[in-house]
Amino acid sequence: MDLFIESLRSALASIRAHRLRSFLTSLGIIIGVASVITVISLIQGLSRSVTQQFEGLGGNSLTISARNDFQELMRGKHNVLHFDDIAQLRAHIAQIRDISPIFSPGGSEARFGSQSAFARIIATTPSYQDVQQRYPARGRFLGDTDEAGARRVAVIGEKLIETLHLPADPLGQFIQFQGEWFKIVGVMEKRGELFGMSQDDYVIIPFRTGRSLVGNNARVDMQLTVSLKDINQLDEVKQRIGAVLRAAHRLAPGAKDDFNIESSDQLAKTFDKISATVTVVMGGVVGIALLVGGIGIMNIMLVSVTERTREIGICKAIGARSRDILMQFLIEAVVLSVMGGVIGLVLGYLLGAGIAKMIPDFPAAVVPWWAVALSFLFSGGVGVVFGVIPASKAARLDPIEALRYE
Repeated sequence: MDLFIESLRSALASIRAHRLRSFLTSLGIIIGVASVITVISLIQGLSRSVTQQFEGLGGNSLTISARNDFQELMRGKHNVLHFDDIAQLRAHIAQIRDISPIFSPGGSEARFGSQSAFARIIATTPSYQDVQQRYPARGRFLGDTDEAGARRVAVIGEKLIETLHLPADPLGQFIQFQGEWFKIVGVMEKRGELFGMSQDDYVIIPFRTGRSLVGNNARVDMQLTVSLKDINQLDEVKQRIGAVLRAAHRLAPGAKDDFNIESSDQLAKTFDKISATVTVVMGGVVGIALLVGGIGIMNIMLVSVTERTREIGICKAIGARSRDILMQFLIEAVVLSVMGGVIGLVLGYLLGAGIAKMIPDFPAAVVPWWAVALSFLFSGGVGVVFGVIPASKAARLDPIEALRYE
C-alpha cells in the first residue's frame, strides 16, 4: 500500500509539473469519452421517451394489425383487417373490455379559410382516449352521440392550430377535408416530435363518420387496440383473438396468419432492442477515438521516459526496484486516462443536454449509470494497456547507463 501511495504521489507531482503536456496527452481520451457519452445520452433519452409512450398504452392492451410480408406485397397481395372483425371480436370474446379501431379514411389535406396543411386523418371511437390514454387539453373528446349519429365533428392536434393559422381557441371553428366541413370540439394534449416528425398534426373524427366517407365495403388499413378486463388473461385472450380472426378470415388449417397481435410491452421491448443495437454500433464507431487517445498517451509516456532517464537512474542507484519504477509510470498513465475520462464524461453530458435542447421537442438527454461506469473502466483500461510499454521500458533501464544519459 505504501508503494502504491508513494507512486501515486510521484505521478501526480509529475502531472502537475507538466500541466499543459498532461492536458494535451489526455485530450484524445477527453474527446473519445465525450463523443461516446454524447451519442449514448441522446439515444437513451429518445429510447426512454418512446418506451414511456408505449407504456402509456397500458399493460392490459393488445394491438392487432394486418400482416403483410414483402414477398406477398410484391405479388400484389395486401392483407387488411375488416370492419366486421370488430363485431366478431365483441361477440365471441367476453374478456374484452373495449376495442378502439383506428383507420384513415384517406386524404391528407386539411383547410381553414385560405390556409391548408398536411394532417393525418384518424377515424376512431370514443374509447380511443381511454385505451390509448390520450386526452384533450381543451374542449372535449368524441362522444357516444357523435359516434351514433356519424356527426361531422373533430378533435385536432396542437400543431394544426399553428399550421392552419387557427385562433388561439379554435373550439367551434370549422375545418374542411375531403369536401366535408367538421366542427372542432376539442384539442388534444401536446405530444411533441418523434424522430423529427410532429405527433400533433392530426384530426380525429368519429369512426362511423369515417366509414361513411369511404363506404362500408372499402378495404382500409385498420388497426385495432383491444383493452382487457383482466391482465392475467392476456395470453388466453391473445390466443382466442387469433382463433376468431382466423375463422373470420377463412384461413385454412396450417395457413399463416394474415394479422399480427402484439401487446404494448412487446412493442416497447422491440424498440428497446433496436435502441440497444444502435447504441452499441454508434458507441463502437465513436469509441475509435478512445483508441487514438490511448496511442497518444503511450507516445507521450515514451517521451517522458526518455526525458526522465537520468532521474530513473538516480532512483535505481538509491535503491528503487524495477517494480517501483514500473508502478510509478503505470499509475501516471492511468491517472492521465481517468482524469481525461472524468472531464470527457462531464463534457459529453453537457453536449448531449445542449444538443437535445437545440432540437425542438427532442427528449431530454439521459446518461445511464452503466455508461458512467463504462467510461471509468474503459479510461482506466486504456491507461493500463497503453501505459505498460512505456512503464516496462522505464523499469528495464540499466541504472549505470541511465546515469550516463545526457
